[in-house]
Parts: sequence; structure tokens; C-alpha cells
Amino acid sequence: MWLRTSCDLTFDISVPTPFILMLRPRSGAQQWIAREEYRLEPSIPVTEYTDIYANLCQRLVAPPGNFEIHTIADVKTADFTDEAPGAPFVDVQYLPDAVLTYLLPSRYCESELFAQMTAEITAGYMLGYDQVAAIETWLRNNIRYEPGSSDTPMSAVGVNTRQSGVCRDLSHLGIAMCRSLSIPARLVVGYLYGLEPMDMHAWFEAYVGGRWYTFDATQSGTKGGYVAIGYGRDAADVAVYNQFGPPTYPTSQSFQVERIDREES
Repeated sequence: MWLRTSCDLTFDISVPTPFILMLRPRSGAQQWIAREEYRLEPSIPVTEYTDIYANLCQRLVAPPGNFEIHTIADVKTADFTDEAPGAPFVDVQYLPDAVLTYLLPSRYCESELFAQMTAEITAGYMLGYDQVAAIETWLRNNIRYEPGSSDTPMSAVGVNTRQSGVCRDLSHLGIAMCRSLSIPARLVVGYLYGLEPMDMHAWFEAYVGGRWYTFDATQSGTKGGYVAIGYGRDAADVAVYNQFGPPTYPTSQSFQVERIDREES
């Protein structure tokens, strides 16, 4: 399907403020970026770099006053997420070098604390994809998804204790559980067509059968329409924006995803 994503952020800046933004999706195996717009008001110098997780990041210093960020992207993405029941576990010694970092505990994913719990949840399932699918089902059935309930990332331990959270929080717990089984897992932030209420969304991917697969405990079925913007170990790596200096929060923000008709050339 063809989707048009848009993001509008407005800040009231008191002093010159450095920002690092992560607002540009990039083409990959699961999505193709056909057109982009990226507009800043006022127009100021920006530099772009690729971080260690291959995300496109923009650096700038916002001037005092009203500062606006507007982005649009036309993206071709899958109608349904891929599934692969039975896809095998990949022994650690055969994992690609770039995947190894997603085995380790991280700030919000304390995987070393979930080994016994996860072993019980996945007992009897084939090693690999089926274990991750069991984790996803357990999250959906046991952790309440409460959109908008928190603006602050919660760790996997906190989510498991509270038994509820936003999409990012459920993903943190899923990631920690996967890593406790030596299955690489990473957080993904982006857009989801049809999400209610509309906002930025987070889900997780697990590496089994020689590739990454999407898992999202907040949704049911093989829902498509995902547009990834950033990948990382957890929420600390995939913030849509980071600002440095006096705390600055958006005075307004809007995220939209619409389905479009687009002729392929």
C-alpha cells in the first residue's frame, strides 16, 4: 500500500537550542520512500548524519522564538506484516556482527532479569519465531495497552510490575524477554496506518530465521501499514527529537498517516 505520513512540531524556544532529530524514514527491505518534504520555519542550517543503528539524524540549533518542523513522506509499505511460524533460532556464533548488540541488556530492557519467566512462558514452543510469537501473545493477554498513559519511557521491569503501558513500554518488555532467550530484539519507532488514537508508534522486531520480523502486542493479526523511522536497543536510541539545554517541549504536535493512490513508474 502507498501511505503519506506527516509530522508537525512547534516549539517556543527561549535560547539557542541544539536539537538532534530523527524524522526521516529510509528505504529498506520493508519500505520504499518515493517522495519527501522537510521544512523548517524559520529556515536554518541543518546537517545530517547516519547513527550507529543506520538511522538518518538531523542536527541543528533552533533560534529563539517560534520554531516549526514539518515533514511529509510518500511511502510504499507492505499490506501485511510477514509471518514465519517455525523460522529457526539462530545460534549466537552465527549471528551477523551488526545484530550482536541487540542481544545485550540495555537501559530499558533488563533482559538478564527475565530468563526464568520467559522460559516458562515459551515452554514447549519451537526455538525461534514460535517463541517470540508466544511472547507477543502473552503480552497482548497480560499487559494492558493504555495509549497516552505515559510520556516517560518505562523499563521492562516497571512494565511487568505495573502490568500496563503504552506501545513503547510493551515493546520494552517483549525485547527483554526475547534477549533473555538469546534472540536478538530491537525497538522500532515510526508510523502505523489506522492507529487509534493517531500518534507516533513503537513496536519490536526479533531476529530469527536469518532476518528481522515485526511483532506488535498492541495490534492483532498480520496488520500492515508500518513505516519505520528509527531502530535501536530501546527508547533511549530512537527519540524523534532530543534537545539540549533548558527543557523544551512542543507547544503543538500532530502526526498523520493516510492511504493514497499513487501510480508506480
